[in-house]
Amino acid sequence: MVSLKASSFYRLMWNKNVQRKQRRWEKTVAAKKSKRKQEKERRKANRVENSGICPQHSKRFLKSLTKERLLEAKHSGPRLCIDLSMTNHMSKKELSRLAGQIRRLYGSNKKADRPFWICLTGFTTDSPLYEECLRMNDGFSSYLLDITEDDCFSLFPLETLVYLTPDSEHALEDVDLNKVYILGGLVDESVQKKVTFQKAQEHSVKTARLPIQEYMVRRQNEKNYHSEILAINQVFDILSTYFDTQNWPEALKKGVSSRKGYVLQNSVE
Repeated sequence: MVSLKASSFYRLMWNKNVQRKQRRWEKTVAAKKSKRKQEKERRKANRVENSGICPQHSKRFLKSLTKERLLEAKHSGPRLCIDLSMTNHMSKKELSRLAGQIRRLYGSNKKADRPFWICLTGFTTDSPLYEECLRMNDGFSSYLLDITEDDCFSLFPLETLVYLTPDSEHALEDVDLNKVYILGGLVDESVQKKVTFQKAQEHSVKTARLPIQEYMVRRQNEKNYHSEILAINQVFDILSTYFDTQNWPEALKKGVSSRKGYVLQNSVE
């Protein structure tokens, strides 16, 4: 029979073991929390370093700053129209791709130090593309841009319009604040030739192409593939970078991937 004294001793030892395990568990939990906190701070510091944002700025402040820049662009920034009047015959897959391009274009514009004012023209709210934009793009209905059913040719004086198309004979030399630049919102997997160029001609509007031929050269590849046809978000990245840097090689490097078969002239070995 175990004595009362021995029983008390065993209870004391059991309690100490429990307390020791409890302290070990608490230390483990505290270490994990500390590690998670350090990792969170490290990621935050990296984001701050990469974006040049002061750490004391809250998300609300940054959102307000972005809104202010975009609204200022409406009055004093360069203007860009996305001509969406050619989407009637596009497939669901093509519409989805175009909706994704619009999302990426808008995202790039939000991050720009000197944003453009974007206008989606020939765009009806009961169209399949609009439904696709709502489905794919979070917050699309709150985008800070203009949406109109009117086409770009009736919204602005024709002499201010420049339709950007790879079929133009004229290379774009500069981004002029007095001009309105138009991108054709067309994702056509059959790659019909000169659709946007012909549309510009029908309305007697000036055309221009990106100066890919002036600053880049064809690079040999297995498929012998070379194309100056870019997605609208890629064209925008080039325009935005050029407007900020006034440097065409740097801008073209930003938007023309090597998959297009072109590289900068000084990149050729």
